[in-house]
Amino acid sequence: MPLFDVRRPAVAGRFYEGNQLALRKEIEDCFLHPLGPGQLPDFPVKQPRTLLGLVSPHAGYMFSGPPAARAYLELAREKPPDLVVILGTKHRSEGPDLSVWGGGPWVTPLGEVQVDRRCIEALTSDSHLFQLDASAHYGEHAEEVQLPFLQFIYGDHAPPVVPVSYGADKVDTILQSGQRLASALIGRSALIIASTDLSHYEPQAVAHRKDRLALDRIEALDAEGLLQVVRDHRISMCGYAATAAMLTACKELGATRAEILGYSTSGDILNDPSSVVGYAAAVIRKGS
Repeated sequence: MPLFDVRRPAVAGRFYEGNQLALRKEIEDCFLHPLGPGQLPDFPVKQPRTLLGLVSPHAGYMFSGPPAARAYLELAREKPPDLVVILGTKHRSEGPDLSVWGGGPWVTPLGEVQVDRRCIEALTSDSHLFQLDASAHYGEHAEEVQLPFLQFIYGDHAPPVVPVSYGADKVDTILQSGQRLASALIGRSALIIASTDLSHYEPQAVAHRKDRLALDRIEALDAEGLLQVVRDHRISMCGYAATAAMLTACKELGATRAEILGYSTSGDILNDPSSVVGYAAAVIRKGS
Protein backbone atom coordinates (compact mmCIF):
# COMPACT_ATOMS: atom_id res chain seq x y z
CA MET A 1 0.00 0.00 0.00
CA PRO A 2 1.37 3.46 -0.86
CA LEU A 3 2.03 5.50 2.25
CA PHE A 4 -0.49 8.18 1.31
CA ASP A 5 -3.15 5.95 -0.20
CA VAL A 6 -6.61 7.55 0.14
CA ARG A 7 -9.26 5.41 1.78
CA ARG A 8 -12.44 5.67 -0.31
CA PRO A 9 -15.86 5.04 1.30
CA ALA A 10 -16.87 1.39 1.43
CA VAL A 11 -20.48 1.68 2.62
CA ALA A 12 -21.72 5.05 1.29
CA GLY A 13 -25.04 4.47 -0.41
CA ARG A 14 -25.71 1.45 1.80
CA PHE A 15 -25.19 2.29 5.48
CA TYR A 16 -25.72 5.99 4.85
CA GLU A 17 -26.68 8.22 1.93
CA GLY A 18 -24.16 8.38 -0.89
CA ASN A 19 -24.32 12.05 -1.86
CA GLN A 20 -23.60 15.16 0.15
CA LEU A 21 -27.05 16.79 0.23
CA ALA A 22 -28.90 13.58 1.04
CA LEU A 23 -26.35 12.66 3.70
CA ARG A 24 -26.60 16.02 5.45
CA LYS A 25 -30.39 15.67 5.51
CA GLU A 26 -30.10 12.11 6.81
CA ILE A 27 -27.83 13.19 9.67
CA GLU A 28 -30.12 16.11 10.52
CA ASP A 29 -32.99 13.64 10.72
CA CYS A 30 -30.94 11.47 13.10
CA PHE A 31 -30.50 14.41 15.48
CA LEU A 32 -34.21 15.28 15.32
CA HIS A 33 -35.49 11.70 15.49
CA PRO A 34 -37.61 10.68 18.53
CA LEU A 35 -34.87 8.19 19.46
CA GLY A 36 -32.19 10.86 18.99
CA PRO A 37 -31.47 13.98 21.03
CA GLY A 38 -34.28 16.00 19.44
CA GLN A 39 -32.16 19.00 18.47
CA LEU A 40 -29.45 19.96 16.03
CA PRO A 41 -25.85 20.51 17.20
CA ASP A 42 -25.86 24.27 16.77
CA PHE A 43 -23.89 25.67 19.72
CA PRO A 44 -22.18 28.98 18.85
CA VAL A 45 -20.48 29.14 22.27
CA LYS A 46 -18.39 26.07 23.01
CA GLN A 47 -17.87 24.78 26.55
CA PRO A 48 -14.45 23.69 27.85
CA ARG A 49 -13.58 20.10 26.98
CA THR A 50 -14.55 17.35 29.41
CA LEU A 51 -15.09 14.48 26.96
CA LEU A 52 -12.40 11.83 26.69
CA GLY A 53 -14.42 9.05 25.07
CA LEU A 54 -17.62 8.15 23.28
CA VAL A 55 -19.51 4.94 22.67
CA SER A 56 -21.28 5.16 19.32
CA PRO A 57 -23.00 2.43 17.28
CA HIS A 58 -22.14 1.59 13.68
CA ALA A 59 -25.09 0.06 11.85
CA GLY A 60 -26.98 1.72 9.02
CA TYR A 61 -28.08 5.20 10.00
CA MET A 62 -31.74 4.16 9.85
CA PHE A 63 -31.08 2.12 12.99
CA SER A 64 -27.95 3.46 14.70
CA GLY A 65 -28.01 7.09 13.59
CA PRO A 66 -30.40 8.46 16.26
CA PRO A 67 -28.53 7.03 19.27
CA ALA A 68 -25.20 8.00 17.69
CA ALA A 69 -26.49 11.56 17.35
CA ARG A 70 -26.97 11.69 21.12
CA ALA A 71 -23.23 11.20 21.63
CA TYR A 72 -22.25 13.64 18.89
CA LEU A 73 -24.55 16.33 20.28
CA GLU A 74 -22.55 16.22 23.52
CA LEU A 75 -19.32 16.41 21.53
CA ALA A 76 -20.61 19.44 19.61
CA ARG A 77 -21.23 21.34 22.87
CA GLU A 78 -17.50 21.48 23.63
CA LYS A 79 -14.38 22.87 22.05
CA PRO A 80 -13.14 20.35 19.48
CA PRO A 81 -10.34 17.91 20.26
CA ASP A 82 -7.08 18.03 18.36
CA LEU A 83 -7.46 14.45 17.15
CA VAL A 84 -9.95 11.59 17.27
CA VAL A 85 -8.98 7.94 17.66
CA ILE A 86 -11.70 5.65 16.30
CA LEU A 87 -11.57 2.13 17.68
CA GLY A 88 -13.57 -0.03 15.31
CA THR A 89 -14.41 -3.69 15.13
CA LYS A 90 -12.98 -6.28 12.76
CA HIS A 91 -16.04 -7.73 11.06
CA ARG A 92 -13.78 -9.27 8.43
CA SER A 93 -10.85 -11.66 8.60
CA GLU A 94 -8.24 -9.45 6.93
CA GLY A 95 -5.39 -7.95 8.90
CA PRO A 96 -3.85 -8.39 12.36
CA ASP A 97 -5.83 -8.14 15.59
CA LEU A 98 -4.93 -4.48 16.19
CA SER A 99 -4.69 -2.88 12.77
CA VAL A 100 -3.79 0.81 12.55
CA TRP A 101 -4.45 2.65 9.31
CA GLY A 102 -1.19 4.10 8.02
CA GLY A 103 -2.34 5.55 4.70
CA GLY A 104 -3.77 8.88 3.69
CA PRO A 105 -7.07 10.71 4.25
CA TRP A 106 -10.44 9.00 4.59
CA VAL A 107 -13.10 10.19 2.16
CA THR A 108 -16.87 10.38 2.64
CA PRO A 109 -19.53 12.21 0.61
CA LEU A 110 -18.87 15.18 2.94
CA GLY A 111 -15.18 15.43 1.98
CA GLU A 112 -11.82 14.29 3.30
CA VAL A 113 -10.71 13.70 6.88
CA GLN A 114 -6.96 13.76 7.48
CA VAL A 115 -5.11 11.25 9.64
CA ASP A 116 -2.86 12.04 12.60
CA ARG A 117 0.54 10.61 11.75
CA ARG A 118 2.11 11.62 15.06
CA CYS A 119 -0.32 9.41 16.97
CA ILE A 120 -0.02 6.59 14.45
CA GLU A 121 3.75 6.61 14.89
CA ALA A 122 3.43 6.70 18.68
CA LEU A 123 1.07 3.71 18.63
CA THR A 124 2.99 1.49 16.23
CA SER A 125 6.66 2.23 16.87
CA ASP A 126 8.34 -0.45 19.00
CA SER A 127 4.97 -2.05 19.72
CA HIS A 128 4.02 -5.72 19.61
CA LEU A 129 0.36 -4.72 19.96
CA PHE A 130 -0.56 -2.23 17.24
CA GLN A 131 0.51 -2.91 13.65
CA LEU A 132 0.31 -0.77 10.55
CA ASP A 133 -2.14 -2.44 8.20
CA ALA A 134 -4.59 -1.37 5.51
CA SER A 135 -6.30 -4.65 4.67
CA ALA A 136 -8.50 -4.62 7.78
CA HIS A 137 -9.85 -1.18 6.88
CA TYR A 138 -10.78 -1.15 3.21
CA GLY A 139 -14.11 -2.96 3.48
CA GLU A 140 -14.82 -2.24 7.16
CA HIS A 141 -17.73 -0.02 8.17
CA ALA A 142 -17.22 0.37 11.94
CA GLU A 143 -14.86 3.33 11.72
CA GLU A 144 -16.23 4.79 8.50
CA VAL A 145 -19.76 5.44 9.73
CA GLN A 146 -18.44 7.71 12.51
CA LEU A 147 -16.77 10.10 10.09
CA PRO A 148 -19.85 11.81 8.57
CA PHE A 149 -21.04 12.71 12.08
CA LEU A 150 -17.66 14.29 12.84
CA GLN A 151 -17.77 16.16 9.54
CA PHE A 152 -21.34 17.28 10.17
CA ILE A 153 -20.56 18.89 13.53
CA TYR A 154 -17.15 20.31 12.57
CA GLY A 155 -17.58 21.10 8.87
CA ASP A 156 -14.31 21.48 7.01
CA HIS A 157 -12.41 21.62 10.33
CA ALA A 158 -12.90 18.02 11.44
CA PRO A 159 -9.92 16.93 13.57
CA PRO A 160 -7.53 14.36 12.10
CA VAL A 161 -8.35 10.76 12.95
CA VAL A 162 -6.54 7.55 13.79
CA PRO A 163 -8.63 4.54 12.67
CA VAL A 164 -7.87 1.30 14.52
CA SER A 165 -9.58 -2.00 13.70
CA TYR A 166 -9.95 -4.21 16.80
CA GLY A 167 -10.00 -7.97 16.54
CA ALA A 168 -8.22 -8.76 19.82
CA ASP A 169 -10.06 -11.09 22.18
CA LYS A 170 -7.58 -11.80 24.99
CA VAL A 171 -8.21 -9.79 28.14
CA ASP A 172 -4.54 -8.92 28.73
CA THR A 173 -4.07 -7.77 25.14
CA ILE A 174 -7.18 -5.59 25.22
CA LEU A 175 -6.27 -3.90 28.50
CA GLN A 176 -2.63 -3.44 27.51
CA SER A 177 -3.71 -1.87 24.25
CA GLY A 178 -5.78 0.66 26.16
CA GLN A 179 -2.78 1.51 28.31
CA ARG A 180 -0.59 1.86 25.23
CA LEU A 181 -3.17 4.12 23.61
CA ALA A 182 -3.28 6.33 26.69
CA SER A 183 0.52 6.68 26.68
CA ALA A 184 0.40 7.73 23.02
CA LEU A 185 -2.14 10.45 23.85
CA ILE A 186 -0.57 11.99 26.96
CA GLY A 187 -0.31 15.73 26.54
CA ARG A 188 -2.72 15.81 23.62
CA SER A 189 -6.32 16.99 23.46
CA ALA A 190 -7.76 13.73 22.14
CA LEU A 191 -11.10 11.96 21.92
CA ILE A 192 -11.45 8.18 21.71
CA ILE A 193 -14.54 6.73 20.02
CA ALA A 194 -15.46 3.10 20.64
CA SER A 195 -17.59 2.04 17.67
CA THR A 196 -19.84 -0.84 18.72
CA ASP A 197 -23.29 -2.34 18.51
CA LEU A 198 -24.68 -4.41 21.37
CA SER A 199 -26.72 -7.62 21.33
CA HIS A 200 -27.34 -9.13 17.90
CA TYR A 201 -30.50 -10.98 16.83
CA GLU A 202 -31.97 -11.61 20.25
CA PRO A 203 -35.63 -11.15 21.28
CA GLN A 204 -36.07 -7.57 22.45
CA ALA A 205 -36.57 -8.48 26.12
CA VAL A 206 -33.41 -10.61 26.12
CA ALA A 207 -31.41 -7.88 24.37
CA HIS A 208 -32.58 -5.31 26.91
CA ARG A 209 -31.52 -7.51 29.82
CA LYS A 210 -28.12 -8.45 28.42
CA ASP A 211 -27.30 -4.99 27.12
CA ARG A 212 -28.12 -3.43 30.48
CA LEU A 213 -25.40 -5.59 32.03
CA ALA A 214 -22.85 -4.24 29.56
CA LEU A 215 -24.05 -0.65 29.91
CA ASP A 216 -23.79 -0.86 33.70
CA ARG A 217 -20.10 -1.78 33.36
CA ILE A 218 -19.50 1.06 30.90
CA GLU A 219 -21.20 3.47 33.28
CA ALA A 220 -18.92 2.22 36.06
CA LEU A 221 -15.80 2.70 33.86
CA ASP A 222 -15.13 -0.99 34.47
CA ALA A 223 -13.25 -2.39 31.46
CA GLU A 224 -12.47 -5.77 33.03
CA GLY A 225 -16.03 -6.09 34.28
CA LEU A 226 -17.34 -5.37 30.79
CA LEU A 227 -15.21 -8.15 29.31
CA GLN A 228 -16.39 -10.53 32.03
CA VAL A 229 -20.13 -9.90 31.60
CA VAL A 230 -19.81 -10.15 27.81
CA ARG A 231 -18.17 -13.55 28.26
CA ASP A 232 -20.30 -14.84 31.13
CA HIS A 233 -23.65 -13.82 29.59
CA ARG A 234 -22.70 -14.42 25.96
CA ILE A 235 -23.51 -10.88 24.92
CA SER A 236 -22.98 -10.58 21.17
CA MET A 237 -21.50 -7.08 21.48
CA CYS A 238 -19.24 -6.79 18.45
CA GLY A 239 -17.08 -3.95 19.79
CA TYR A 240 -16.50 -5.20 23.33
CA ALA A 241 -12.71 -5.13 22.87
CA ALA A 242 -12.73 -1.61 21.43
CA THR A 243 -15.00 -0.41 24.23
CA ALA A 244 -12.90 -1.99 26.98
CA ALA A 245 -9.73 -0.51 25.48
CA MET A 246 -11.38 2.91 25.29
CA LEU A 247 -12.46 2.70 28.95
CA THR A 248 -8.95 1.65 29.98
CA ALA A 249 -7.32 4.50 28.06
CA CYS A 250 -9.80 7.08 29.32
CA LYS A 251 -9.24 6.08 32.95
CA GLU A 252 -5.48 6.36 32.43
CA LEU A 253 -6.08 9.85 31.01
CA GLY A 254 -8.14 10.99 33.99
CA ALA A 255 -11.73 9.94 33.32
CA THR A 256 -13.93 10.19 36.38
CA ARG A 257 -17.44 9.42 35.14
CA ALA A 258 -19.51 7.97 32.34
CA GLU A 259 -23.07 8.62 31.25
CA ILE A 260 -25.36 6.44 29.15
CA LEU A 261 -27.19 8.86 26.87
CA GLY A 262 -29.59 6.54 25.12
CA TYR A 263 -30.41 2.99 24.12
CA SER A 264 -32.65 1.61 21.40
CA THR A 265 -32.92 -1.42 19.15
CA SER A 266 -33.71 -2.20 15.56
CA GLY A 267 -37.03 -3.48 16.89
CA ASP A 268 -37.95 0.07 17.90
CA ILE A 269 -37.56 1.13 14.26
CA LEU A 270 -39.13 -1.91 12.58
CA ASN A 271 -41.79 -2.45 15.27
CA ASP A 272 -40.69 -6.07 15.45
CA PRO A 273 -39.35 -7.31 18.80
CA SER A 274 -38.67 -10.88 17.68
CA SER A 275 -35.02 -10.45 16.67
CA VAL A 276 -33.23 -7.17 17.33
CA VAL A 277 -29.83 -5.50 17.46
CA GLY A 278 -29.08 -3.11 20.33
CA TYR A 279 -27.53 0.36 19.96
CA ALA A 280 -26.33 2.70 22.70
CA ALA A 281 -24.62 6.05 23.10
CA ALA A 282 -22.40 6.96 26.03
CA VAL A 283 -19.86 9.61 26.97
CA ILE A 284 -16.78 9.37 29.20
CA ARG A 285 -15.76 12.56 30.99
CA LYS A 286 -13.03 13.99 33.15
CA GLY A 287 -13.63 16.43 35.98
CA SER A 288 -16.45 16.71 38.49
